[in-house]
Amino acid sequence: MTSPHAPGRPASTDDYVAVQRLINRYADAVVHRNGVQWSSCWADDAVWDLGGGRLVEGKEAIVKLWYAAMGGMASVVQQVYNGDVWYEDGATDRAVGRWAIGERLRTINNDRGILLAHYDDGYRKVNGEWLFTRRFLQPHYRGPADLSGDFSNDRAGLEARGVAPDV
Repeated sequence: MTSPHAPGRPASTDDYVAVQRLINRYADAVVHRNGVQWSSCWADDAVWDLGGGRLVEGKEAIVKLWYAAMGGMASVVQQVYNGDVWYEDGATDRAVGRWAIGERLRTINNDRGILLAHYDDGYRKVNGEWLFTRRFLQPHYRGPADLSGDFSNDRAGLEARGVAPDV
């Protein structure tokens, strides 16, 4: 499997745009609390890793967790900033990608904060449509909106995740 840390061949423009639409459909479903739309983004055998040991396997379990998590949110806005897609191991029906996201949120307890992160993704084309086979959340900052919390993407934090920064 190709890793987003060592990308393979870039996806075609058509496949890139199709995956970008998948990413945007996912974020739109978060903003509008649309579980049917959100669940349509996942392959049946997908894996979702939210970090901190929260690994969920299978679409049914993933969707169940999402509904539970969204139940604790009064509101959330997820924005997609940038990303790219590469074919996996020379295939044209499997790919990997990395997409930067930001979330502004308010919980039902009225706690407010932001998340700045990226997802390392896997995709598979199923019946002509790209779906997630995996989404691994890599948080860079999670905390108060004034950014007074700690960032986790400093040199030590990246190296702890197996990323070798060269700056």
